[in-house]
Amino acid sequence: SLKIEAIEVTIVNLPCKATFHLSGGDFSQVGQPTPRAIVKVVGSNGVVGWGEVTPCPTWCYETSETITTTIRKYLAPAVVGMPAWNIDAIARKMERVINPGATIGQPLAKSGIDIAIHDMIARTLEVPLYVLLGGKRLDKIQLSYVVSASNADEAAAQTKRGLELGYAAFKIKVGIHGEEEDFNHVAAVYEAAPKGTFLWVDANQGYGLDNAIRQAKRMATLGVAAFEQPLKGSRPSEFRRLVELGAVPIAIDESLCSPTDLMEYIKAGAVDLPVAKVQRCGGLYWSRQFCHIAEAAGLRLMGSGLCETDLGLATGVHLFAAFGVDLPCDLNGRQFVESSYLSQTVTIENGYVAVPDRPGIGVEVDESLVRRFAATE
Repeated sequence: SLKIEAIEVTIVNLPCKATFHLSGGDFSQVGQPTPRAIVKVVGSNGVVGWGEVTPCPTWCYETSETITTTIRKYLAPAVVGMPAWNIDAIARKMERVINPGATIGQPLAKSGIDIAIHDMIARTLEVPLYVLLGGKRLDKIQLSYVVSASNADEAAAQTKRGLELGYAAFKIKVGIHGEEEDFNHVAAVYEAAPKGTFLWVDANQGYGLDNAIRQAKRMATLGVAAFEQPLKGSRPSEFRRLVELGAVPIAIDESLCSPTDLMEYIKAGAVDLPVAKVQRCGGLYWSRQFCHIAEAAGLRLMGSGLCETDLGLATGVHLFAAFGVDLPCDLNGRQFVESSYLSQTVTIENGYVAVPDRPGIGVEVDESLVRRFAATE
């Protein structure tokens, strides 16, 4: 029986291509290295699987240090020796070792192990990852281009750059500059893009209910297709106000930390578009449950990532293809970070990424490059 023989985690510092503004603070800054945690799982058959985690303290509480110590001291010792195919038992073992509290409990650290195990199993079976997820409904996934600007002129310039690259959907970061300037950013993208372009606005918890209501009404005049995470934390009654307002569809990301959270928001009538995000939910095991619940409730899914390199991007692509996510997805890592440790990766053309058909996740990690970019501990 295939078992987990070893688990390793390495923080790599990768070149940052562009500054990424979030309402909680800049996620990355051009000219400075940006960290990612690379998780390696070795099977008893010698096959290796890989997973990627994004330390992002401006978005959630996990840092490079906590991800590393959680995996090395708690999760890996609990999981090593277990049957690799028993994903359910592995997920529940990790839940016992790092218990869920107000959130799922170190979801990024857990997701790194979960993803790498899925990759290792799929490589062992010599099948693409989507086979383990039940198949694929789509052969390619449409991506949105992220507009994360310091002013409206820069927002327009970023939009034009995305159009030149073939993108037909744009995700605009707001909640950073105040209501008026935020709206000016969205209006600048609206003016720069062809009529009917898919516009997705993400506040990353940057508003209160009063200004979120005002902004939703104003966004409606620009034909915004989704207004993501305007409010902080778990506030289903306030999100319900926005859903009932009906100005623009309300997408929810950070507040939906688990399948249980999604159930509560659905029962409260507080979500239009649940956002599937592998790392936030603690890996593919829980993300599949999340997506099944949304589907059963008759809700359309949106897909997002956490500014991963192409390893994490490809992982999201397999999940979204398995569930037929046909709205543009936010897998934006290529705009901001170099996938410097990969020797083979995915293809993105005209704003679409092809679902990889190679075994496992479908990208190849060069371990010598992982060591080269490893952060000094």
